[in-house]
Amino acid sequence: MKTVLMLATVLLSASACASEFAAVTPYRPSVSSPAQLPTAGQLELELGGLASWQDDGRRASLPYTLKLAFDPEWGLVVGGEGWLTAPTPDGRRRGVGDTQLVLKRAMVLDEDTALGLELGSKLPSARKGLGSGRADYSLNGIVSRELGALHLDANLNLTRIGAIAADSGRTQLGLSASLSTALEDGWGLTGEWAGNGRRGAGRNSQLLLALSYSPSKLLTLDVGLAHGLSADTPRWSLFSGAVLPLARLW
Repeated sequence: MKTVLMLATVLLSASACASEFAAVTPYRPSVSSPAQLPTAGQLELELGGLASWQDDGRRASLPYTLKLAFDPEWGLVVGGEGWLTAPTPDGRRRGVGDTQLVLKRAMVLDEDTALGLELGSKLPSARKGLGSGRADYSLNGIVSRELGALHLDANLNLTRIGAIAADSGRTQLGLSASLSTALEDGWGLTGEWAGNGRRGAGRNSQLLLALSYSPSKLLTLDVGLAHGLSADTPRWSLFSGAVLPLARLW
């Protein structure tokens, strides 16, 4: 309820000064990041809810992302889980999750194609038992392209894992590809495959399907589900969220 009230307050504040804002640039709900940055100087918030089911029980969290572009080429993304609850060997634990910092470079080649590069670091801010307790570092390459009525975001990334088990590799390879299309009256549809793996550890892969709705240029809502394709991936995940501007800093 507190989350709903907070989101409503932000929406009312944004509506009061709507003329100051440009259209939002959603990154959620897919795993794939787009190459594009939001409008320079506009601080955007992405807030949602996520619940997933695996053999050891249900995991639920409130993911968030803050995005700010310094200019059309450089930007900063800060994200994480504002709150999560997850099963542990001694019951369930609740608390704040890890924090992700990403420096992003966007390169627009033409009106149909853009490239992106993200340098990221996961800070171990989660409560003990809810995170690995070690920092991870990642490099993500992005290709975004308009394909007629479809929009493609493809990602290829390498992550150096800080906390690893014996006889397992430290470098994780990740791949994802998202296709989205605009429907009528502000609606949109997104489908995605995403997966990752490393030596000596389980592989993860999933299919995602999401529906989005933009009642105005200042707000995009989404709802969807993901289905795990491997034993180490949650069997089902349900999510919903919103993207909106918080402030126009310059």
